[in-house]
Amino acid sequence: MIINLLDLSSKNDKVKNISFEFTHEPFNFEGEIFTPLESIKVSGLVKAYGDILELTLEVNTVLEASCSRCLENFSFPIDLTIEEKFTNKSTIEDEGITFIEGDNLDITEVVINDIISTLPIKRLCSESCKGLCLNCGTNLNKSTCNCETYEVDYRLEALKNFFTE
Repeated sequence: MIINLLDLSSKNDKVKNISFEFTHEPFNFEGEIFTPLESIKVSGLVKAYGDILELTLEVNTVLEASCSRCLENFSFPIDLTIEEKFTNKSTIEDEGITFIEGDNLDITEVVINDIISTLPIKRLCSESCKGLCLNCGTNLNKSTCNCETYEVDYRLEALKNFFTE
């Protein structure tokens, strides 16, 4: 959805209600592909204050993500609030206001960028995820393996062989 800054700031009522849904193709973030499993729902307000446009939006969707421990895909719900200010006047210098070129603001682009910025670095399918076996790669959430589970500090690895001779 595109908002024209000039149209909104020239009207008597400088507030516009926004409610729409859109589908988006999978996107890449830090080498991982995120696929929206349902449409991205956006609702909120756009207000114009002189040359400044203020967005207050609620965004809801579900993404398919890969667990950082076991590498299985899982559903990752997104519920976020976006509060941002924009202007197309280069004379306004404020750290809280984003400068845009031209008179149009693509809200879908803002929503996708905010979704990406709120993704956690480590995404887990559950807090109790056991991950993969370091030796054989078995998903420890689904089955167990017969690998030795003791861990040796890599700095002392050479001493381990000293006692077995």
